[in-house]
Amino acid sequence: MHRYLLSFVLFAVASIANAQYPISPVPFTSVKVNDSFWSPRLKASRDVTIPLAFSKCEETGRYTNFSNAAKHLADSKQEFPDKSWTFSFDDTDPYKTIEGASYLLQTYPDAMYKGRRLDKYVDSVIAVIASGQEPDGYLYTARTKSPSKPHEWAGAKRWEKVEVLSHEFYNLGHLLEAACAHYQATGKRSFLDIAIKYADCVCKAIGPNKDQLQLVPGHQIAEMGLCKLYLVTGNKKYLEQAKFFLDYRGKTVRKDAYSQAHKPVVDQDEAVGHAVRAEYMYSGMADVAALTGDTSYIKAIDRIWENIVQKKYYITGGVGARHEGESFGANYELPNASAYCETCAQIGNVYTNYRLFLLHGKSEYYDVLERTLYNALISGISIQGNGFFYPNPLSCTAEQKYARQAWFGCACCPSNICRFIPSLPGYIYAVKNQNLYVNLFMGNTATMKVNGKAVTLKQETVYPNDGDVKLSIVKGGGKFSMMVRIPGWVKGDVVPSDLYKFVDGKKLGYTLKVNGKAVDVETLTDGYAVINRQWKKGDVVDIHFDMEPRVVKANDKVVADRGRLAVERGPLVYCAEWPDNEADVSTYLLNAKPQLKMAEKPITIVSGHDVKAITTEAQALSIGADGKLKTTDRTLTLIPYYAWDHRGQNGGMNVWLPASVSAASATHVSVTKQADNGFFGK
Repeated sequence: MHRYLLSFVLFAVASIANAQYPISPVPFTSVKVNDSFWSPRLKASRDVTIPLAFSKCEETGRYTNFSNAAKHLADSKQEFPDKSWTFSFDDTDPYKTIEGASYLLQTYPDAMYKGRRLDKYVDSVIAVIASGQEPDGYLYTARTKSPSKPHEWAGAKRWEKVEVLSHEFYNLGHLLEAACAHYQATGKRSFLDIAIKYADCVCKAIGPNKDQLQLVPGHQIAEMGLCKLYLVTGNKKYLEQAKFFLDYRGKTVRKDAYSQAHKPVVDQDEAVGHAVRAEYMYSGMADVAALTGDTSYIKAIDRIWENIVQKKYYITGGVGARHEGESFGANYELPNASAYCETCAQIGNVYTNYRLFLLHGKSEYYDVLERTLYNALISGISIQGNGFFYPNPLSCTAEQKYARQAWFGCACCPSNICRFIPSLPGYIYAVKNQNLYVNLFMGNTATMKVNGKAVTLKQETVYPNDGDVKLSIVKGGGKFSMMVRIPGWVKGDVVPSDLYKFVDGKKLGYTLKVNGKAVDVETLTDGYAVINRQWKKGDVVDIHFDMEPRVVKANDKVVADRGRLAVERGPLVYCAEWPDNEADVSTYLLNAKPQLKMAEKPITIVSGHDVKAITTEAQALSIGADGKLKTTDRTLTLIPYYAWDHRGQNGGMNVWLPASVSAASATHVSVTKQADNGFFGK
């Protein structure tokens, strides 16, 4: 454990020294989460999700791909053609799982897997990966293990189909992300050196010079990975390569909106195409904007973000409206039952908003991030950590048979959330000169340098179940400003636009106290309450956010939500689900002015996980035996959206509830379930 702690401290110092974001992230290695809401999910990652992901890598031949590549490299006569069910991006599943395991080692340095220390198991997997790397650094088992008959998506030679289906650069991006995380967590260079060799191979072959190929990723993420590698190594060529991939988008043979190549990125102003590719590209654009200060990139990514939050953002924080192409829809196209909201896209949306905060330092990006995080993102994985969604709809019927799956052949979403959940400690704090930003509210202890001095801060809360947060200086201090994010939902803003608004007339408040004395926080700076003082050990900040159930209405331009209302409390969006209600939830009609109450007793979703429910009076509509409309008074019960689909598939779910007769139905609404296997755009 001491070895890990030493490496955490060393890397934290190195990261701050090398980072060039306007605002410096506080790395995950500096934060220890101990939280009533998130710790069970981190524990599920340790005990269930990551072991499951590693076991699937073993069972499905992910590791065998690398060892077969090694066999061919040792004996060119041996070739191992792909099976029909394999994908050209299968290499990324081990990469993403290693990344999640690396983050997890911060929280659980003594974690085990099948009777072995997790870090030792990861070392053994890295050795297998290394064996499949070609001498010049090229690492793509879909070709290396069978060069005369590579994967059908790969093309006859390197990079030939990289803009279409080969995913060579996509694989690179996930490799870089994972290798940097592993190096951060352990201080070991074994995986990092593999990643650097492949990155160098790509940088040599691809670029703007006459002796290079001018190609861009078919599926983006290499841009993010290269920026991260630049931050870790300090080698500017990786940042330049990331910018090249973005600069040349729309200038090569691929020029379609599906892959965001319909025009140069600096000219784009609307979120279009495959939502995962888009959000990964937008994250890379935000990286380049923040790390280079290029104003054309800053203006472009700001325009795209505004388009999303103003016209293409679900109340649950979801992005990506269409099953067809797993894509963004048109402006205000936000259907509920047919919403795709792929889990990977929600992770990408968190990445984008996080980077925009590091660029601009405004709380609105964390308001968007938090909404996505607590709703559309964690809906993608079961509370137990063993079930996964590709799509995250806002409404479903019994006939649709939506249910989280134990795994998928195309495993991008399970392995992606496998890497994301353990990374959460890195999103809580940030630092800029004498400013310490408190962005997320969850129990933890963190050590960081602020204004040149080390500070250890402890946070205690049961957020999001109530709005009380306690921050204590447990070590160090000095003169600095504590920047406490005041969430948009407290200030009366559902999102940073007019896409949604509260319509219940309530006005929530908040208070801050330092050592029991009230602080004047009427004036906010970029959405933050600023507490500037000479801090010392023992100082305590008490934060209170009023937290009540709220009623939300969508902009009338969102056709799917006309005549409907949604309910939320704090950062949590609520839904009505069949186990808690006597009639089909699609037939309920809210009162004209719904009165929301907190249920007297919590509802157990799964063993060990209770949720606070909300109730309101409503009417269930039906057609009587005489053919006439019949209404029955009912109490409608709602639970947090993330918790739905944990109690069987015998009924429906609804986020947007009818509040006018025009939106109501007296009969069960049947909606055909569309494909949810994630094959469209991979």
